[in-house]
Amino acid sequence: MQFNDKVKNWIDISDYDLETAEAMLETGRLLYVGFMCHQAVEKILKGYYELKKNEELPYIHNLVYLSELTEVYTSLNEKQKDFLSKLQPLNIRARYPTYTEKLFKELSPEICKEIITETKEFIKWVKKKL
Repeated sequence: MQFNDKVKNWIDISDYDLETAEAMLETGRLLYVGFMCHQAVEKILKGYYELKKNEELPYIHNLVYLSELTEVYTSLNEKQKDFLSKLQPLNIRARYPTYTEKLFKELSPEICKEIITETKEFIKWVKKKL
């Protein structure tokens, strides 16, 4: 399918953010793995919105709400819904010092690998819908 420049940009930057998450894992910067995975999913959903609605999306970062606006949410299975709910707080928690200490304790290389795998699966699923 041929995409307009805005949709293509959302897809490209989503791929870039996912690659960044993988680089963060390789370098042990675990705090930013979840953050970048959140960014990758957010951007693929924004690309989907732009494609389907042909309008710019408001400035929002809530993945569940984005999936509802794009009307993707009704197509998600329970695992995908759980994934979005799990990924959502990593966007905020990676940014604010009050959460970072707790995140450092919660994140391990294994958990981060799982987050990346789930992110790849989700993005692949959305891309098939494009």
